[in-house]
Amino acid sequence: MTDAQETAADCSLRTAGGAPPDGGSSDSGTPDPAPGPEPTPLLEPREGIPPVVADADALAEVIAAFAAGTGPVAVDAERASGYRYGQRAYLVQLRRAGAGTALIDPVGCPDLSGLGAALDGVEWVLHAATQDLPCLREIGMVPTRLFDTELAGRLAGFPRVGLGAMVEGVLGYVLEKGHSAVDWSTRPLPEPWLRYAALDVELLVDLRDALEKELDRQGKLEWARQEFDAIASAPPAEPRKDPWRRTSGMHKVRRRRQLAVVRELWETRDRIAQRRDVSPGKVLGDGAIVESALALPANVHALAALNGFGHRMGRRQLEQWQAAVDRAKALPDSALPQPGQPVTGPPPPRAWADKDPAAAARLSAARAGVSALAERFNLPQENLITPDTVRRVCWEPPRGADPETVAAALTAYGARPWQVELVTPVLVEALAAQAA
Repeated sequence: MTDAQETAADCSLRTAGGAPPDGGSSDSGTPDPAPGPEPTPLLEPREGIPPVVADADALAEVIAAFAAGTGPVAVDAERASGYRYGQRAYLVQLRRAGAGTALIDPVGCPDLSGLGAALDGVEWVLHAATQDLPCLREIGMVPTRLFDTELAGRLAGFPRVGLGAMVEGVLGYVLEKGHSAVDWSTRPLPEPWLRYAALDVELLVDLRDALEKELDRQGKLEWARQEFDAIASAPPAEPRKDPWRRTSGMHKVRRRRQLAVVRELWETRDRIAQRRDVSPGKVLGDGAIVESALALPANVHALAALNGFGHRMGRRQLEQWQAAVDRAKALPDSALPQPGQPVTGPPPPRAWADKDPAAAARLSAARAGVSALAERFNLPQENLITPDTVRRVCWEPPRGADPETVAAALTAYGARPWQVELVTPVLVEALAAQAA
């Protein structure tokens, strides 16, 4: 038993944010349990900071060590969001019993498929897995089984599910989080950053074990397993259609010609950012894109007067942005983007009362039922069932709206069996009440 497991055992299950996983004091007036001992700062990895693996020989040693290890493997990745283009991994951290901790540089070792193959069938423990899986997939690491400690915390009812809060609340250790937003593409990586990175996987398996016990105690362990299986088996996300429409401040842009300016500036910025391997926001801010779309500047001088195109921007840069504006202004009307994106699902709920009052009533009843059910099981509503799924079922109820057809509809929308079992009676009741 590790030090962390002993702490967890001594303190039963601590709680993050001051509230017990089952929701606090009972209705009978039973007081909340007394707070546990003060958390202990976790300052150094147990075996020290391992050397960074950046060549084929060192990687081969790590692969052999982790293949020979036992039990789950803790996995984390660090990106350079806000500094570099895209979401590639710049450091991968792993820890497994019998192998210790490894820090791998994906710049020096861009293909980790051999490591991924060595861990095939092993349970990977990640925190907020959906954030790291895309960049891990890019370097050849794809789990077949996983345990997501953040999602486990949500299902168990913890109010704060960040890694630091969970480690402190459950295991009684404080993680130093000062380097979470640094530029991980920096080389060489400073020692304090490497210490932070190693500590991020130091207690991840211990946290997994404690949360598994808590989920089992609450009768939610099978729910969690279904959720984890769904994440592990999910295909890569499709590229976002018209990503330029997500420019911050787009709600101010209403005319099609202005939308064309946003699109042209966004796409020009994206090409430059990709070529220079920098974050697009460092090339040109969203605010500047929207300002120029609204103003439709006639020339470089007019452009330079707008917010975001300040005195530090050179003439050549101003000319490239003005050229993008001019290209958009020269487009024929038939080539201008439409003001809204095609809607593939129900309209926004705020429009339901006018478009279909009966559907609005169904949605209101369904939301109330789902909210009460989520409160009963002490978990977030969006983890019980996605709001989009509820909207789709209420906008176009399945024929008959009986338990069988509603369950089939939920399954078709991607709900897991545990969600179907819990939510179907609530939705059947909501649909039936409004049909009566």
